[in-house]
Amino acid sequence: MRRYIAITSLLLLLGALSARAQKEQNRGIIWSSLRGLEYTVKAGVNIGGTTPMPLPREIRAIDKYRPTLCISLEGDVKKWFGQRKTWGMMFGFRLENKGMETNATVKNYSMEIIGDGGEKLRGNWTGGVQTQVENSYFSIPVVALYRLNNRVSFSAGPYFSFVTGRKFSGYVYEGYLRENNPTGAKVEFAGDNRASYDFSDELRKFQWGAQIGAEWQAFKHLIVYADLTWGLNDIFRKDFDTITFAMYPVYLNVGFGYSF
Repeated sequence: MRRYIAITSLLLLLGALSARAQKEQNRGIIWSSLRGLEYTVKAGVNIGGTTPMPLPREIRAIDKYRPTLCISLEGDVKKWFGQRKTWGMMFGFRLENKGMETNATVKNYSMEIIGDGGEKLRGNWTGGVQTQVENSYFSIPVVALYRLNNRVSFSAGPYFSFVTGRKFSGYVYEGYLRENNPTGAKVEFAGDNRASYDFSDELRKFQWGAQIGAEWQAFKHLIVYADLTWGLNDIFRKDFDTITFAMYPVYLNVGFGYSF
């Protein structure tokens, strides 16, 4: 009998604590709503690529493109202004990956490859280039909001990214390298003969850009969203001159979220 009394008392205590916690949560949501504050957690995928804009003459063709699985997790705080709450601001924290794999045909493409003995050869490459990009970021979007109606809203503004993981590497194949300049000594690669390259350490640790997006309130708490992010500074360090043109990450982030 004592055991049943103890179990019953424990269940009543847990129920009381749960009810109190729910009450405090509801009170916090009401407090935030009265001040025009909303909180959102989101999960999505990034689809896109890291590319020069426009394509330089050295890149003659994109032979293959494959997006990789890139996940994003984000928490946002929104502040709406005025009684109608048409305009607002959003501040967020986002953990994300951005990546791709491409094969391209190039001509006189500035390149530094790694030989079989670990030696580095620099010059102008003509032939095939395979590139793999896989970077991870801690990003902070700070955007303006416009609410079209009770279900649809739009956003636009800058984002700032701190690179937490860097990878930009690949290999060259079916072509030749002119050492040092376009008329230098010719080093050929044919068949299965390849040479790798790795520019991961040359990537910037801080990147920034602009993003625009839209959000649809599907249900009371469930949202569906899409954000286009466009990098505005070169992904490589300023003093890196092997690749002679700037490259920018351009990705579409789509997913769903829960709005408090």
